[in-house]
Amino acid sequence: MPDVVAFAGHQIHVCRYREAGTLLNWLGADLRGQVVLDVAGGDGYWAGQARRRGARAVSVDLARHKMLRGRRLRHAPALLEGDALRLPLRDASVDKVMSICAIEHFDDGPAALREMARVLKPGGDLVMSADCLSRRDAWPALFEAHRRRYHVQATYTHRTLAALLGECGLDVREHRYQFRSRAAERGYLALSAHGGRFGFNAAAPLIPLVSLSDARTPNDRGSIVLLRARKRDGGT
Repeated sequence: MPDVVAFAGHQIHVCRYREAGTLLNWLGADLRGQVVLDVAGGDGYWAGQARRRGARAVSVDLARHKMLRGRRLRHAPALLEGDALRLPLRDASVDKVMSICAIEHFDDGPAALREMARVLKPGGDLVMSADCLSRRDAWPALFEAHRRRYHVQATYTHRTLAALLGECGLDVREHRYQFRSRAAERGYLALSAHGGRFGFNAAAPLIPLVSLSDARTPNDRGSIVLLRARKRDGGT
């Protein structure tokens, strides 16, 4: 039953399924022998998907109640209670880092990126996503409702993230926006402001339409930005 509930919460979701699926694909299909860290991983579900690919997966989060749920998952990763701004891991101790739409909720996003870079081995990949909401000024009331509901502290573009990561010794290799068109972005904000998790799950049948729309729209703006970066040799 815990796996069924987790599947419904994470996979039947109009944005998280595509978002996390893309990040996992960037990590690779075969993760045997690699340590993969999910920062602010909640119940550890997505770190568990990395474990299914052979990784020694670790999820760090402050929400103990979520981790207690996550311990019952079939492919539960190692679950550590800890702060993303002070990760409880040694320098250069993980092969790959993942973080799914978490940085926008942190009081100090740049500090969290520095911590991710610190624990990542040289040559290792960081895959992450973040709220961008590039047209938020067009619908200020919707954005404000979204910001309050999900405690959004900041939004990011691929350019702002590339600059911050560059200061940490990482170079962005690729990026991808989701919900790129004006209509898709407004729909995303409306769902988040008024529908919450139920609304996103109810909208799951729209995934193919959103994917098609994204494929036809320039990859320079949208609701969510995803990127993959690599730590330079000797990067700090």
